[in-house]
Amino acid sequence: METKILYGKELSEKVVQDIKSRVEKLKASGRRVPGLAVILVGDDTASKIYVSKKHEMCEKIGFRSFSFNLPEESPFEKVKELIQSLNERDEVDGILLQLPLPPHLRERTNELLTLISPEKDVDGFHPYNVGLLTIGDDKGIKPCTPKGVLYLLDSYGIEVEGKDVTMVGASNIVGKPLAIMLINRMATVSVCHIKTRCVPSFTRKADIVISATGVPHLIKREMVKEGAVVIDVGISRLNGKIVGDVDFESLLGHASAVTPVPGGVGPLTVAMLMENTFECYVRREGLYGI
Repeated sequence: METKILYGKELSEKVVQDIKSRVEKLKASGRRVPGLAVILVGDDTASKIYVSKKHEMCEKIGFRSFSFNLPEESPFEKVKELIQSLNERDEVDGILLQLPLPPHLRERTNELLTLISPEKDVDGFHPYNVGLLTIGDDKGIKPCTPKGVLYLLDSYGIEVEGKDVTMVGASNIVGKPLAIMLINRMATVSVCHIKTRCVPSFTRKADIVISATGVPHLIKREMVKEGAVVIDVGISRLNGKIVGDVDFESLLGHASAVTPVPGGVGPLTVAMLMENTFECYVRREGLYGI
């Protein structure tokens, strides 16, 4: 069997170029451009890299970028005060709180995310947007990575309606919202998590397997039925190399399609963040159809 490799890089570039052209039209008409504010608490190396990439993408598209790097020891009230001030700034259309937070703030992550105005919640993590997602209301902002996964599947013509899908990983960032979005598209979804007793018993039956755990090479050939589609959302380091949840090489010739790591879902996550920021801008400015 020939396995199709599902690349996200070219797809993300298409999204980015589309937004860039619309921003250029805004500039030509004399309107202000969208603005994204990113809050980083601490000096986590990976988080700093992610923030830098988001800043570079804003520059590429033509967004205004606002970066706030707070000290590691910053108290809850300091972060809260910053979020509330950004809620009030008209030139800021999207607010992103980079996760994970330092240990002393981690238990209050949801509390801080709830402080972000729902209309500026570009990550789609506010309870208001999560609620709209759950009831299938498209007026809410959708989380970036799940949105990117569905965009990838749609772009390659992979239908989810009526399919059996196994979601491995149940985080609030990827697993849970993606499972809900798939259910809203009439897929039959099984969700495996850290307490699931026999993950292979679920993955072997699935038409589509999606993994987002951060466990290197968790999903192996024998866990996937022949001809299934495998989407790898995980990312980690193994022996100095960036790898995903999926044992990619073993699935070649076995799965009908699979995403690589890097180069699969990752680029689409950043592209969807830019799309969400533009969407927040359009809603705030009432510029529908631009």
